[in-house]
Amino acid sequence: MKVFITGGTGAIGQYVTLEVANRGHEAIVLSRTPEKYAPMLDMGNIKIVKGLMTEYDLLAEYVTGCDAVISIALGWGNEPSTMLKNDTEPTVKLLEISEKAGVDKFIFTSSTAAMGNFRQNMDETYCNQPTDLYGSTKSAIEAYVLGFCKYFGEEPKTVSMKRNIIRPGYTFGTPCFPGGTTQLDPRFRNIAEAVVNNKPVKLTKYDGTQLLSACQIGKAYTDLLESDLNEEVFLVLAKDFTSWERVAEIALEEYPSSTSVIEAEDKGWSSTPVIVNVEKVKREFGLEFTGEDEIRKHVKWNLEMALASL
Repeated sequence: MKVFITGGTGAIGQYVTLEVANRGHEAIVLSRTPEKYAPMLDMGNIKIVKGLMTEYDLLAEYVTGCDAVISIALGWGNEPSTMLKNDTEPTVKLLEISEKAGVDKFIFTSSTAAMGNFRQNMDETYCNQPTDLYGSTKSAIEAYVLGFCKYFGEEPKTVSMKRNIIRPGYTFGTPCFPGGTTQLDPRFRNIAEAVVNNKPVKLTKYDGTQLLSACQIGKAYTDLLESDLNEEVFLVLAKDFTSWERVAEIALEEYPSSTSVIEAEDKGWSSTPVIVNVEKVKREFGLEFTGEDEIRKHVKWNLEMALASL
């Protein structure tokens, strides 16, 4: 398949792009700065093209002749109107462009943020209850993706393009090549810097989530890409809950000369973790992700970065 990918050089997208290419598909990746990602071109079956999500004529040109589109790119804004303009509208426009170009499959990258606060054992059947603009934006796009079943008018036309959604949870990952992208959340970095500088690691007691490595999530995208499913939503997280205290413990295990101690503030949070149900992706594709080995690799990488900055 020829697959057009937006956000294909980002923290998640770089691994999705590699998995798509490794499966023998051709990946066409949209990037604002293709020159930054030249090493990806040496990995085979990957082409990086320059452009923005808001350049709709250019998107139509790139999408033409593609079998599938994977939307991972994220626009941002500080107000509802700017989030609508920068993220919702361009993604919905890409959805429309893809259908008109005859694309067979469209995968949208949403987020557990679309669902709002975690509820025990929540799964894909739970109603979205976003609690911030990011979650609202993702939820709104989900509605367009699933609701784009037909065109209205005097002669309604059924949409033939298969449309599916992946909702990642907290995803981390080291760059897939030197100078590549990593996740933006500073907690891994902050823990590593505290450990190598022999400072207290300050955390919230019982805080954590189902941490998933970006190098694992690509498998969910490619399995969905190669399926004939339509109008499905998949939660993709690690099956196990990992606390940030455990991440700090791993950092101390990997850097045993540190004199740091973990200071976990008790804010009254429950000691019982809230677990998201990830049985659907296991049931459909046989995928079950565990976190600790990949977490340890990422912790070691952050420790190396922290030591290099001393």
